[in-house]
Amino acid sequence: MDEKRETTVPQGEEESREVVGWYVPRQGREVVEYYVHRDPLPELVRPREEVKKRSRRGLWIFLGAMALIAVVVVLAFVLRDVGYAPAEDRDEDGEASSIVDIFADDSTHIPRDTDYTDTRVKVMQEHGEELTIQEIYAKCNPSTVLVVAEQFDGAAVGTGVIMSEDGYIITNAHVIAGGDSCWIALDTGETFDALLVGYSAEEDIAVLKAVDAHGFIPAEFGDSELAMVGDDVYAIGNPLGIELRGTLTEGIISAINRNIQVEDRTFTVLQTTAALNNGNSGGPLINRYGQVIGINTLKMTDTGIPGEAAVEGLGFALPISDVCFVVNDIIATGKFHGAPMLGITVITANTTDGGTAVVIYEVVEGYDAYEKGLQADDVILKVNGEDIYVTSDLLAARRGCRVGDTMTLTIYRDGETFDVDITLEANKDQ
Repeated sequence: MDEKRETTVPQGEEESREVVGWYVPRQGREVVEYYVHRDPLPELVRPREEVKKRSRRGLWIFLGAMALIAVVVVLAFVLRDVGYAPAEDRDEDGEASSIVDIFADDSTHIPRDTDYTDTRVKVMQEHGEELTIQEIYAKCNPSTVLVVAEQFDGAAVGTGVIMSEDGYIITNAHVIAGGDSCWIALDTGETFDALLVGYSAEEDIAVLKAVDAHGFIPAEFGDSELAMVGDDVYAIGNPLGIELRGTLTEGIISAINRNIQVEDRTFTVLQTTAALNNGNSGGPLINRYGQVIGINTLKMTDTGIPGEAAVEGLGFALPISDVCFVVNDIIATGKFHGAPMLGITVITANTTDGGTAVVIYEVVEGYDAYEKGLQADDVILKVNGEDIYVTSDLLAARRGCRVGDTMTLTIYRDGETFDVDITLEANKDQ
């Protein structure tokens, strides 16, 4: 248990089997999977000029017929291998589960980058002026990359967000799961080999490092704790793969702190109406200031059951204010040890002079704060020398930390002021 995020004090006859139209991606993967080759990619960045040729109507009719036959054969093979969810695969209440299982394979054999550094995600509470949609795309698309994880029998295609100029990239763990090697492509079409720094399947976050990175434009990250229902948001990614790369969609935040269950894992996410499709995984969810506030991760799928409304406008993103803990730990150690905790619960209280102050409500036994003697009703005046007034100030200061880091709290108690150094520890509830 740790800091509270509120800014105020909290108050008959068996029927024959029937195939239904509920599509489930092969192996349950949400990313796009197919054979893809790296070399031709730069040629696809800009459309080729059409070359006028003499009419060959008969030849085209023949080729069209052959293509139609090929499509029918491929569909038959895909439907046999991938399949549709039969009626008995639905939940006991008769409804098909509509969240795609993205964790069919947690393993990966992508070569590792073990040159761990102190590079960290910088989440900003401040922001500039509101941008137009065109300005948002111009600002964020260069910071969005195509991610291709080569596999034994094909490739998985997803999206990533550039975190730093030296080539650190944030994506989903399920994008690189099962991969043997990886490469990324900038919006310019230039490609780079990528090494895996580390990943957390439980948090569905992975960090890649581009080899010999140059020309990388890092994204600006905004505080997802400031997001509100109804805020305009935008997504950039590679829906359905390479051909539609760099696609922009828009929507709103339709829920915050939404808990989504996928098998035995629970994710606390931002819910959005921005269209997300296979291949958007790992891409940015962007606020109206052009700041990345989430990593797009999950989408609802249509059950395909006759008479039921189609599932639309239900996408989910991991809040960047939570993702930063995972990313910072992975870059420093190669894996995630847990969210860094002070071991205290705090509230924002009103002061006699009309202001506010951060007050400790509870100290949790077993953490360093308890061992250092912090008590309920202690007032936290400063963190690392910076004044704080509301709980969000404390959370913002902790956001750039990792397990093992030390925070200096300036405490006011019984008329006295003193400093206490608290070592952050992994969340013992995880």
